[in-house]
Parts: sequence; C-alpha cells; structure tokens
Amino acid sequence: MAKKILVVDDSALMRRVLCDIIESDERFRVQDRAVNGLEALELLSRNTYDAVVLDVNMPQMNGLELLKELQKRKISARVMMASTDTKEGAKTTLDALELGALDFIHKPNNAMDCREDSFKDRMLRILAVVADSKAPSFGKTFTMDELKKSKKMVELVSRHASSVTGNRIVALASSTGGPKALQSVIPRLPGNLKAPVVIVQHMPAGFTASLAERLDSLSEVHVKEAAEGDVLEAGTVYIAMGGRHLNIQMSAGRYTIHYTDQPTREGVRPCANYMYESLMDSRYDQVICVVMTGMGADGTEGIKHLKEKKKIHVIAQEASTCAVYGMPKSVVNADLANQIVPLEQIAQEIIMNVGVK
Repeated sequence: MAKKILVVDDSALMRRVLCDIIESDERFRVQDRAVNGLEALELLSRNTYDAVVLDVNMPQMNGLELLKELQKRKISARVMMASTDTKEGAKTTLDALELGALDFIHKPNNAMDCREDSFKDRMLRILAVVADSKAPSFGKTFTMDELKKSKKMVELVSRHASSVTGNRIVALASSTGGPKALQSVIPRLPGNLKAPVVIVQHMPAGFTASLAERLDSLSEVHVKEAAEGDVLEAGTVYIAMGGRHLNIQMSAGRYTIHYTDQPTREGVRPCANYMYESLMDSRYDQVICVVMTGMGADGTEGIKHLKEKKKIHVIAQEASTCAVYGMPKSVVNADLANQIVPLEQIAQEIIMNVGVK
C-alpha cells in the first residue's frame, strides 16, 4: 500500500511540482495539500500521514511554528523539511531538526529546477527513510537541566576512567537524526577527555559549521568544523565539513585533518568509511568507533577494514533510540559491535573507553 503524504507549501507551483515528484514513485501517494501551517495543523489534528513534506516560510503559520505546535499538542508526525531556506539558513534547518523534523532537502529557488533527476532522486530517497522511520516523532530533547544532572554522572565515570592508559581516538559516524542525537552525546563529554573526537555527520556543505557552533555552545569540549591541516588535540571535537571526505593523516609527527574530493561513496560525501580507513596505519593504541542513527550502511566497510590492522572498540546506538536504524544495524549485523547502548549512554561509554586527563 502506498505511503500517505501531506505536502505543505504556500507556492501553488511548488506544491504541484513536489506532488508530481512524489506521485511519480508508486511507493507514495499525496493524500492532502496545505498552503500554510494552520491548514496543516488542522489536517494533522484529524488525519494520520506516513510523512509530511514541510516548507519553512509560509504566511499565518510557518514551518517552525507548526513544529512547535505539533510538539506542544503531542501530535505525531514524521516531518521532512523542503525549503529554499535550508541552504543559506542553516540555523533554521537545525532549529527544525531540533523541533522534530527527521531530515531536510534544499529546494531550488526555481520550481523547474526541482524536476532535475538529482533533486528528484534525493528527495524520494529521503522521503522513503522519513516515512519508514520508527522513531518517536518528537523525541525528548536534551535540556540544560539534564546536562547538569549528567555532569554528576560524568564526574563519577571520570573517576573510574582516570586509570585508562594509551593513545586513543574516537571516530563517530551519524546521518539521519544525527544532529539532534549528537546533542545528547557531545555536551555530556568532559573538557578533560583524553582523546580527540572526529565526527562524520552526513550533511551538505554549509551546514556543518552551524552544527559545530551549536554543539560548542552546549559543551565543555571544544567543538569545531574541521579545517584542512587541523592538528588533532584531546578534548576537541572535529566535525567533517559537509560535501568533502575527511581523512586523518600523520604530518610532522602529529595527526592532522586532510580533505579529499573523491566521488561519493555509499551515496554520501563525507563518507565515514574513508575516515575509518584513514586510521588503518595510524599509531593510535585503539580506535573507539561509534556508529549512531542514520540510513544506509556507511561505516561498516571502513570499520571492517580498520579492524584488520588496528585494535578497535565499536559502540553502536541501540535501535529504539535511533531516528533511523540503518547504520548501527549494519554494524551489528556484521558482528562488529562490542557494545549496543541507548543514545543517552553513549557519552559515558566513550569516557570509560578513552579516559580523562
């Protein structure tokens, strides 16, 4: 049976184009259309949809206001953002993801450009993932009060972790649902973490800098978008730049960030497989591999190759806490996971495995 989709956009032309794309795929059927958030709220109050394709800028009630209202009223909805705001307005996109949207696509300014195959294919791929997601539509957000409580846990764990020895690195991979999930992990890490953390989060160019800034404002560890030549330092989190593949290489006796523009792999760029494989010849005593929510299987092949040469410890996010149980599932099915833990426990497992200064 075709998945029922609600399309919300104030442009009649854009609604028609998006509906045509959706209905070109037999997996989907556009059940309803709305011209603003108020109309969508009324429809969502009365009907159930498998997914909602939501614009941001609309009269009367915009996309972000609708997400807030859905959260307030506890109305379940799997939401995919499709807006011309999402490219320049990275902050708006991150706000939408925090408010419950599962993923997003940048909608070209010209509706006719939406008919290009590259846009159509990406939109349908994301829509399929969103429509199939089993995650709560509005999962719990990690609040500052919880952060204060978690610091007590961190202090307790850190006392046990102070005896950990060796030179280690944390290499984390995430995709759909990752930006929000990372807010439950990175702010829980102590500033004296005895290892650098490198993250590949599948996002287009232009978004990862805003993600890094947001996480940095919430965290004791320093979080930054990784720049070419950055020297890896303990207690710092490096997020791979959107649209480029991140590698870790030795330069003048120190580990540094190096980017490449190789073709997409697993359909994505950056790809975590490259990150993991770049660590195969490193001198780290152990690589802590963390695989979190996301569609597809990125990370599995890279970790498999890494394991052939290095001592590794693999932490996979538990299924019920994932927005999309794809990447962690692939690692688990490949018998690579040493631990399978819920989202809220990932930070403490990282601390226990790398130690504190």
